[in-house]
Amino acid sequence: MSKTAGQSAAPRLKVVSAGQTDVGRKRNHNEDSFLIDDELQLYVVADGMGGHAGGGTASRIAVETIDKELRKARETRDNPFITVPNLQEALIPEAIRGAVERACLAIYTAAQEDPRLSGMGTTVISLVVRDDQAFFAHVGDSRAYLIRGELIQQISEDHSLVNEQIKAGMITPEEAKHSRYKNIITRSVGFEEEVQVDVMGVLAEPGDVYLLCSDGLANMLEDREIHELVNGTPNLQDMPKRLIDMANERGGDDNITVIVVQIQG
Repeated sequence: MSKTAGQSAAPRLKVVSAGQTDVGRKRNHNEDSFLIDDELQLYVVADGMGGHAGGGTASRIAVETIDKELRKARETRDNPFITVPNLQEALIPEAIRGAVERACLAIYTAAQEDPRLSGMGTTVISLVVRDDQAFFAHVGDSRAYLIRGELIQQISEDHSLVNEQIKAGMITPEEAKHSRYKNIITRSVGFEEEVQVDVMGVLAEPGDVYLLCSDGLANMLEDREIHELVNGTPNLQDMPKRLIDMANERGGDDNITVIVVQIQG
């Protein structure tokens, strides 16, 4: 069967990963969750909101549901994990989109059933790697970066009020960093029954590092600093802690979660 062939074909590129989360310096509990599923090559960061019980519950439901749904999809006749020759033919983007949408419904339903969880939601940034293809699904202001040689590029686009203001020419990126509205997001998973999910795909190259993070990191460090720290850390396993330590040195205003994923030849 093609499914078995697709699953057992040896990947041309090796993927290694590391992740860590930290409560930061100002919060008394951590509402972030993250997932590293090296078997599926699935990586997710979720930054929950909605109070002590709600935020942590929403982010945990998100990562668990996305993992469960993609594992279920792999067992179907239309297995999206079968390798295809080009990005345009890949089934993974729609599979991740569907998994995030089902996470949204699961969070919304849980909030309807328990008044203590009312209004909870979460950001989601997720990555699936298949051979030389990397696919992202994204809601909110948690971010995905690509670090390739001398380049760092933010792959995701923040679903945030300040980003809308930047695009409208109302404020500059520099002003956005100090805006009192910088933590207001315009889209989240679970706050409403349905959500619009952005999906994108890129071709991976040996040496690429993909970095997924909550805004607790992105708001504390410049892109240039992230780039320098990643390139200046020889051991991938040390990268999340070094990035978190730097964000905490800057004040650690929020929970901080980082996953780094490196593509090796």
